[in-house]
This record gives sequence, structure tokens and C-alpha cells, in this order.
Amino acid sequence: MNKMKKVRTLFSLDRKTVLLLLEAFLLLGWARILISIPFSKVAPGLGAPMEETGTEHPSGVRKAVLMNVHDAIQTMSRHTFWESKCLVRAIAAAKMLERRRFESTLYLGTAKDESGRMIAHAWLRSGSFYITGAAGMERYTIAGKFAKYVRN
Repeated sequence: MNKMKKVRTLFSLDRKTVLLLLEAFLLLGWARILISIPFSKVAPGLGAPMEETGTEHPSGVRKAVLMNVHDAIQTMSRHTFWESKCLVRAIAAAKMLERRRFESTLYLGTAKDESGRMIAHAWLRSGSFYITGAAGMERYTIAGKFAKYVRN
């Protein structure tokens, strides 16, 4: 798909969708900058360490919001000028959910690849719904988790 066609497609979307995609794009950039900072400085902003939020099943409007955030992050991470892999996606999605007053848990996992080297993965869950990183998460042992609770 050429660039002009992509631009035309973007402008054919409704305003709410365009704003959601723009928010995802900006937060992916912000998250990319965050991961260049030492993790010890970033970790306190990720949530309560080694805690998890509830796993209730989302329904109706809540599930639609979670799907919209999932779709926006997935779509825009393919169109960034920088690398937007699992941790960047999880941090950006967590921020989007926090803005919407949704609780979430960010997981960090480790495993060994076929050649025995250590590999890492990050994923984000809200309720029972996985927003990012669900593909392959079962291969990883959870090394850390951060619960982002809704503040009243």
C-alpha cells in the first residue's frame, strides 16, 4: 500500500478512530523513549510491583474499549518510524487504559530460545482480556509484574 493510499484511508475514518490512532502513535513514541531510560527509574511508574489486578470478564462497553485499544496499538505499532516491540506496546497500552480508568497488569517474562539464549517478552492484561503480547506468552516464565490500579 503506497503512502498516499494510507493517508486517504486514515482520513476516511471517523474522527474518534483517528484520534484513538493518533493517541496510540504518540504513546508508542513516549514508551519507546521510556525504555531507553534505566529500568530502575521507569519501574515505579509501571504500577505496583509483583501485584496483579482482578481477572473479571469484561462485558459490553468495557470489552469494546479494550478491543479498540488493542486494535489501535496493533495497527499503529506497524507504522512507527521506530521499533515498537512487546514492551513498548505494553507500556503504551497501559497508559491508554489508565487514561480511560481501566486497571491493568503488565507482565515481564523470560525464556530460552532454541539455541539456549535468554529471551524476554512483555504483555498486558486488563480483566481477563489480553491487550498486547498474548501470542506466545505461555512460553515465558513471569519474572515481574506491575499492577496499575484505578485511582478514585
